[in-house]
Amino acid sequence: MRYDLVIFDNDGVLVDSEPISNTILAAYLTELDHPTTYEDSIRDYMGSAMHRIHDLVMERHGKRLPEGFDEVFHARVFEAFRRELQPVAGVDEVLEKLAADDVPYCVASSGSHERIRVTLRTTGLYDRFGEGRIFSSQDVGRGKPAPDLFLHAAAAMGVVPERCAVVEDSPLGVRAALAAGMDVYGFTAMTPSTALASSTACFAGMRELLPLLAGDVLA
Repeated sequence: MRYDLVIFDNDGVLVDSEPISNTILAAYLTELDHPTTYEDSIRDYMGSAMHRIHDLVMERHGKRLPEGFDEVFHARVFEAFRRELQPVAGVDEVLEKLAADDVPYCVASSGSHERIRVTLRTTGLYDRFGEGRIFSSQDVGRGKPAPDLFLHAAAAMGVVPERCAVVEDSPLGVRAALAAGMDVYGFTAMTPSTALASSTACFAGMRELLPLLAGDVLA
């Protein structure tokens, strides 16, 4: 293994949450007279912190989202997660192999601490991490594409940025990882490889990730 730490994004990388949350987000914004399709939501908001939603709506429509928007959105999303959410296929095996090889890993997500824990517990992945290896954009002043979150996670885990690999599925996350001085592997299950082209390498299925991290195939 050529890295001392593997940092996973959560939504869309560990848990298959993006179709659920973006369907709900598009519907809720449309309900509030900000017409948004599912495709719009994926393009504009996937991988971003909640403040980006507020900022873009204000920029485009000149109106603030209502007070309590975040709470209503999360309540709807968490209810759907508890009914429908699944881990990304193959991710449990990746985490098991990293643990067996004594390769440290953590999660660093734009989502809130509550969202991360709800998704990991619902999918049975929480015990793979535990409290000391969960990092949220709430921990830093700026979310992705700023590098702050990844730098915070690396510092907390005691690893220098150049010895870290990030696993991401959004252009915002890829930009953040590169800005942090880390290698980044773009997961293309939901995002076209062209949108993640600046990644160190792209992969379409979790079974392809371990060889990339080990340097067994050309990046």
